[in-house]
Amino acid sequence: MSGWIMISSALVMVAYFVIFAIVHSLLADPGFKSWEKSILGQTFDRWQRLFYNLLALLMVLPFLFILSFLPDRTLYIIPAPYSWFLASAQLLAVATLLIILRQTGISYFLGLSQLQDLSGQANGEGRLVTDGFYCYIRNPLFFFAAIFLWLSPLMTCNLLVFNILATVYFYLGARHEERSLKEEFGHVYEDYKERVPMFLPRLRCSG
Repeated sequence: MSGWIMISSALVMVAYFVIFAIVHSLLADPGFKSWEKSILGQTFDRWQRLFYNLLALLMVLPFLFILSFLPDRTLYIIPAPYSWFLASAQLLAVATLLIILRQTGISYFLGLSQLQDLSGQANGEGRLVTDGFYCYIRNPLFFFAAIFLWLSPLMTCNLLVFNILATVYFYLGARHEERSLKEEFGHVYEDYKERVPMFLPRLRCSG
């Protein structure tokens, strides 16, 4: 009976993740955004990014509920002092994510700068970032987010399912984003794509 309960929890995780992925991908789709902009005009430019992030944040909450309250089973717990190294690596991954966001513009990423500047050019929009961490890997945000997830000293069945789904979504999201970048930057992005790997970082900057 407990096995069926565990499977039910995993199915709930999968079902909600599918909903999350569909909504998140639809709102990020260039065609859907163009349709929204045709209706909302400049209001879309000002509020789209902030609304997108707030909605994503709200949609993360059910994941926390599933991981915290639905039936689960512990797969392993890394004991100290080894768990300290994993926790330290997770903190380093978070610090790296913040550095990357600062490089691309935290205010623009959150959607705050768009409220004052419709053009967005001064805040990172319209510029292909190829230096810093982007010199070693094309998708550093997804890469370090995945590292953070998989270095957890505690692994449960539900968390394992979430990590697998998130990793797959990171890959699919990166492919979707790269198609948009190719449309926006053309041969410039194609040249960058040929020089820099997608997910496995080079040891030396290729720029």
